[in-house]
Amino acid sequence: MSKRKAFLEAACKENVEDFLRFIQLHKDKTEPFDVEEVVQEMPRDQRQALWGRLASLLQDILLELPPERWDKGRDEGMQEESAADPKHVMAVVDGVTLVSTVSLKALEDGDTYSALLEVAHRLNYILESVPVSEAPLLLHIQTLFEAWWKKGLQEKEKFGRTAFFVSLQKSFTLKKTGAEIQRVWSLHDVLLSLDYTSEDNKQIINLLLQCFQCPTYIRNDDGKRFLVFLFSWNIDFIWVIHGTIKNQLQFYSKTMTAHIAEIYFRAWKKASGEFLEKIESSCIQDFMQNAIFLRRASPVHAKVRQIMSYFNTRVGCHSVDKMLCSLYRPILWKALSAPNFEVRANATLLFTEAFPVHDPDQSNENIDENIQKQLDTAMGLLDDPHPTVRCNAILGVCKILAKCWELLPPTIITDFLKKLVMELAADSSSADVRCSVFKCLTIVLDNALSHPILEKLLPTLKYSLHDNSEKVRTAFLDMLIKVKAVRAAKFWDVCNMDHLLARLAIDSQSVSKRIVDLLFKSFFPVNESEKEWCCRCITLIQMNPMAARKFYQNAHKHTAPTNIIKLMFAIRRVLNRCIQVDCDQTDINESNKENSMAAPPLLGKDMAVASSLLEVVVILWRSVEKALKQNEEAHKYTHTKFGSVMSKYFQAFEDERSTVPLIQLASFMPPASVPTFSCGVLSRLRKMDSGAASTQYGQLLDCICSWGQAADILELVTDWLTESLPKQGDKAAVSRKVRIQETVEAKPDLALAYMEYLFSHTSTREKVLALGDRPLKQLYTVLGNWKSVLYVHLSSTTEDPQCPSVETALKAFTYHGRLGAHLQHISSEGRDYLLSLEHVAAWVADRVLPFLAKHTGDDSEDSEKSPPLAAQITESFLTVCSDVLLVGLGDETFKGQILHLCSLILLSEAGYLCIPAVLPILKEVANSYVPEDNNKDQENQEDAATVILGVVANIFQKIIELLARRLRKEPEEGKQLCQSAIRGLTDFLQVAQIWDRAPLSGVFSTLFAIIIVENRHSLQKITHPEEVITPESVEDMPPLSCVLLSVILKSPSITRSFLAEVGSSLDSEAISSLVELAAVLRVLAVIKHSGKSKAGLKSVAVSVQQRLHTHAVASLDSSTEIQRVIYDSSVMALNGILQI
Repeated sequence: MSKRKAFLEAACKENVEDFLRFIQLHKDKTEPFDVEEVVQEMPRDQRQALWGRLASLLQDILLELPPERWDKGRDEGMQEESAADPKHVMAVVDGVTLVSTVSLKALEDGDTYSALLEVAHRLNYILESVPVSEAPLLLHIQTLFEAWWKKGLQEKEKFGRTAFFVSLQKSFTLKKTGAEIQRVWSLHDVLLSLDYTSEDNKQIINLLLQCFQCPTYIRNDDGKRFLVFLFSWNIDFIWVIHGTIKNQLQFYSKTMTAHIAEIYFRAWKKASGEFLEKIESSCIQDFMQNAIFLRRASPVHAKVRQIMSYFNTRVGCHSVDKMLCSLYRPILWKALSAPNFEVRANATLLFTEAFPVHDPDQSNENIDENIQKQLDTAMGLLDDPHPTVRCNAILGVCKILAKCWELLPPTIITDFLKKLVMELAADSSSADVRCSVFKCLTIVLDNALSHPILEKLLPTLKYSLHDNSEKVRTAFLDMLIKVKAVRAAKFWDVCNMDHLLARLAIDSQSVSKRIVDLLFKSFFPVNESEKEWCCRCITLIQMNPMAARKFYQNAHKHTAPTNIIKLMFAIRRVLNRCIQVDCDQTDINESNKENSMAAPPLLGKDMAVASSLLEVVVILWRSVEKALKQNEEAHKYTHTKFGSVMSKYFQAFEDERSTVPLIQLASFMPPASVPTFSCGVLSRLRKMDSGAASTQYGQLLDCICSWGQAADILELVTDWLTESLPKQGDKAAVSRKVRIQETVEAKPDLALAYMEYLFSHTSTREKVLALGDRPLKQLYTVLGNWKSVLYVHLSSTTEDPQCPSVETALKAFTYHGRLGAHLQHISSEGRDYLLSLEHVAAWVADRVLPFLAKHTGDDSEDSEKSPPLAAQITESFLTVCSDVLLVGLGDETFKGQILHLCSLILLSEAGYLCIPAVLPILKEVANSYVPEDNNKDQENQEDAATVILGVVANIFQKIIELLARRLRKEPEEGKQLCQSAIRGLTDFLQVAQIWDRAPLSGVFSTLFAIIIVENRHSLQKITHPEEVITPESVEDMPPLSCVLLSVILKSPSITRSFLAEVGSSLDSEAISSLVELAAVLRVLAVIKHSGKSKAGLKSVAVSVQQRLHTHAVASLDSSTEIQRVIYDSSVMALNGILQI
């Protein structure tokens, strides 16, 4: 039996297994059986018989298991034994689809394909029931319908629509959508057969609109073609597309917006007739209007401008020029003279970008006349009263000059440039305008024809280098760099070299780096000899030593490290000649290489230049230090060369200015390279005077640490601090005579100064902390022992001359806490140092706070000290604890202990003195509990936070109460205390406002309550109606309210939180009396005059209005005139707030 006949007989329900076997053979690439080949070889009658049998097979198999039960049958299993397996059914459907698709390729003219049409109908019916997991079956049905559409067979519209719809859906769901988008584009003609207004096509229309929101469509070439085609599908669809794009515009990136602009432009070019008119009027002109009338702060303004720029930059094309002229005419010229400056500024950008806006079909005379009018308009815009418009006009005019230089009359060009250079570059009313001139002149410089006239005009701008605005100076230098790059003029003719160096010496890094960029080839000509580099270096030093230092600080950014090192060696040779040092063999060899050249420069006795050269070497070495360490051979060679002459340098250059760079040079090298100097460094540190400035010992400490001898200096600090502690008992008395010389030598103040320097600089701190536990723990213990000295000063009434000063003891106490924080930070496990700080907190509570309570006594001279020692000790410790919390080292236990100490401090008699130190603790504790989304233990943390933050809120309430009490008892002292607490209050409230729930939300309840109570008290004290006034600023409020409101009004977020609390209190009816409502309105009036949070202010005012109306009758009936005046004043204040 032939393959054709066997395959034909297999296409029935009875032989379905054979049919599936044939389909499997076809799919197996190793088998020779090919369904397509078999069908094509069949005669017409066999093909038609095959199609009939396929239709019957499909009908029978679908009757056996209808599509509606496919998912159910597969998921739950069939209960009846005769039920078909869904997998089996779908395999048969897939086989029928495959054979039908192949049959379409073999279809010939005259064939009757009604059976195939029946198959297609059934497949179209079951398409929605096919599970998503059966992707191959879906693809085969889709392929069949696509082939049906392309063949143009009966009912192609129906099957083409299905194929298009499926492809459109898949283009949004597949990971790799490129092929599917290509398929959608190949089927785009299907849309022409669809009715846009039909409800049946709404789903397709929604998907089409989604294409404009899909980046893959917008970026893909076929996707762009399809999106452009959609503009020509239905005229009513254009406005819908445009609305969809506008809604999405703010979410598009700059790149996506460029693609969108291209799609609009291509759609416009392709359109004709009414479609063209619709695109121009509904889309392009709408973008024009938005580009003009949108606020510059709008998130879509920049995107709309980008789209319009795409059209404007294509001027010169006949059709584009004509379109822009006709669309701009009704809106652009009016906008250029609009009262709103933003409208004028936006219109200026569009106008100058599209210049010249003209109709190319007009006569040449009319075109010239229009262009002249537009040039006059541009000149007028340069004189606009608003700086933003002038800035945009400057940009536009410079673009016009760069683009149309050859076409413009010389007089017009000269007038524009003189306007820019002579007037606007010196616009004293706006730094932005001056900055724009220099930024935009770089655009003009791109046109080489502008160079001759600019070469004459630019020197008039030389003093702009000294403009008081940094951004103007920066823009001016960028312009000079451009002048140098395009060779428009010699930059030193535009701005004198002395001026450039003077500015380099004193200006910021942003300006300095540009000056170095400008001058680099002048003072470091890498193509010249090293001798020339050195000559230029000396010249630069002689012209401006400070500028020279700045220049070489930036030199490494412009040349290779090799050149930097070569310059260092060249300077070394010059210094050697200066001090008449005998050259070594290498120097002789290097000198022989340059026999044909002039000798290197000799400095003679000019020690100032020599000192500057040493400074330059240090700067250069530091800039390439990392590169040197990566090249061990070069590193060693550099150490050897400089090490061989360092002792001579120290002998020859003895002045202070030379000593500083020499010590820094020594710190770069190992101690063995500078043996004479390195041996005496520790001795110099020992002999240093106690009152020495950090500049005298800082570099020596850097040297010690860089040489790996940090342990020696740490030992010295520890010894001095240990020896300075007072000795107790008989042993101390016996040994006093023996140790008198040591006591003289011990310098605890200097030891603490050394320690301060070591831990304040990153490089030295890292070296010290790397020493390990033993020396650091020893130092930590010694510092902790100084608490006894503090206690002696606290408890004694007379000063002991043998006892170290209280200032020294207080510093040691502070450094003890700071060192503990460092050690806890580097500790790999445990909380030993936190525990130590907790013990110190207990010591402060037990030993120090009792003396703080005695501050109010009158019989002690110590009580008159301001601030008392107890307060100083407490504040110092709280400051350390605040820093520990700031860097995240404090755990729950530590926070609890410190908050407990804060509570004890505030409960003591003079605890109010420590309020400025307590507030940062509250801020850091509260800040450590700010909720984070990625916190895994959020629930547990919230439980801990509730307890801790409850304590924080209570302490804050106590602080406010203490401030109020001090203002009542001692008004002047209270005001000073409030002023010192302002910073802490501001920082704490900034953290508290983040929390919108208890307990920290109660902070604002406390603030509101104290402010209302104080204002209510003020109102109740009024005895004459004339005293009732509505405050306009915080200065008009009572003392504490003045301070608190000044803090609240500093931050919009704090103001909003405070107003929310005011509104909440009013809604809860906690505020009801007339005096209380009047107090609230006094607060609101102050907030109103500050101009903050207008929306929240109005909302609260409405709540007050509802409460105030209840007092209207009572105030009229009241016999107290003051009550009526308070009510009237409150109503006036309320009306003023409601009208904002």
